[in-house]
Amino acid sequence: MPEATTGAATGAATVLEIRGLEAWYGESHVLHGIDLSVREGECVTLLGRNGAGRSTTLKAILGLTDRRAGSVRVRGQETIRLSTHRIARLGLGYCPEERGIYRSLTTQENLTLLPRLGPDGMSVAEVLAMFPNLAERADSGGGRLSGGEQQMLALGRILTTGARILLLDEITEGLAPVIVEALGRAVALLKSRGFTIVLVEQNFHFARHLADRHYVIEHGRVAAEIAAGEVAAREAEVGRLLGV
Repeated sequence: MPEATTGAATGAATVLEIRGLEAWYGESHVLHGIDLSVREGECVTLLGRNGAGRSTTLKAILGLTDRRAGSVRVRGQETIRLSTHRIARLGLGYCPEERGIYRSLTTQENLTLLPRLGPDGMSVAEVLAMFPNLAERADSGGGRLSGGEQQMLALGRILTTGARILLLDEITEGLAPVIVEALGRAVALLKSRGFTIVLVEQNFHFARHLADRHYVIEHGRVAAEIAAGEVAAREAEVGRLLGV
């Protein structure tokens, strides 16, 4: 697994700041006051057990839960009362756990669907160069791709929009090791190009080599914040929190 470059520049601006974030699905109160921040160019992971609230945190950032409260600032702008499409236009790209590709459309067609959010979105050719597996399947329908190819397509699609803050939800789940390696290289490359990445991940081995900081989520709250340089010294604590 390639390691990402270490850390955003000291003093880099905070591009995502969350304070006291609460979220509900119907009457179910899932998030109970999430506090976290992400600086320009950082890769930050949200770790935790299933049901801890990691994926809900990403959805709440985008306003995709039934109800939310607290504060979510994107590049200093409060978004807690904005609609999802207006939040996305601030430069956020979301890769959901279920991938959400169009199965009846080809790989190439899937890569041309999303609107541009910024001036520096990747071209289809650039995405296919990043993911050679997709280049070989450019004319194949999305439903005929393997799970790993569908995940590459879901990630590649948000790169065409020009979004610079990427919210990636469980991109390695259920995939073969060779595909996980390819996704790790892609995330490291994006980080080296200055993208800001929030990565929800169950696979700590995958995440630990990419992230500048780890937030461990437990019962809808942040249970620990661990810098990359502290992981070795706090390995027992991480294991206890993650149940590994």
